[in-house]
Amino acid sequence: MCRWAAYLGEAVFLEDILTAPCHSLIAQSHCAQEAKSPTNGDGFGLAWYGDRPGPGLYRDILPAWSDPNLKSLCRQIKSGLFLAHVRASTGGATSRMNCHPFISGPWSFMHNGQIGGFEKIRRALENSLSDAVFDQREGTTDSELFFLLMIDEGLAGDPQGAVSRATYRVLETSRRAGLEPALKLTAAFADGQALHAVRYATDAHAPTLYTSSFRKGGGRCIVSEPFDREGGDWQAIPPSSFVTMTKDGIDIGPFAPAAAKLALAG
Repeated sequence: MCRWAAYLGEAVFLEDILTAPCHSLIAQSHCAQEAKSPTNGDGFGLAWYGDRPGPGLYRDILPAWSDPNLKSLCRQIKSGLFLAHVRASTGGATSRMNCHPFISGPWSFMHNGQIGGFEKIRRALENSLSDAVFDQREGTTDSELFFLLMIDEGLAGDPQGAVSRATYRVLETSRRAGLEPALKLTAAFADGQALHAVRYATDAHAPTLYTSSFRKGGGRCIVSEPFDREGGDWQAIPPSSFVTMTKDGIDIGPFAPAAAKLALAG
């Protein structure tokens, strides 16, 4: 499983969250404490928002702990909204196109989790995409495909509904293939204004998710595991929850799959 961190608030240097803390995302890339695998060395990525409408994107296949370019960028870039991810592959080659975050227009998305039985339902899920959305497919991961399902389900106008309907499509496709649905979904995504996150699993072991205020920027972080356990006010997000953060505050509510509005491919 992967590790990730996101921030929304006044602009801060990326290093304040991603590289400087004692248990930063870089430290978690080689010694995560709350993941199935302590090592997340199959690439990394950053998506950050500035003065332009879409996010900047930097991804590479090196382990995050060994890339000096990543540390240099984090030291120099300031942003009021950014997402960062270190990857432990559960499927798909180690390539830039398979590194998170993934972007589409103003949206960026990253994921910790897995679609169980993906190799048996991948074709059906890809075939269920509209042509315009399928044309955005660049990599081979289940995570990118789930993001495209969200776009297909109306992400631009209804973020929570899109995730809920995309989740239903995955579960229903598994059932049609004769599989017991198995999905782990702890993801974050943003459009340049709001930051959203979801924590869900079909079993009792949803990947972890935490949020906390951040002193330097007056904003909030949402992370797969805390980067500083000393003096932080970390709040564990319950399973089956959907989170929306804006500069005005944070809302945490229930999350459940809902019937898709688009017909599944037969």
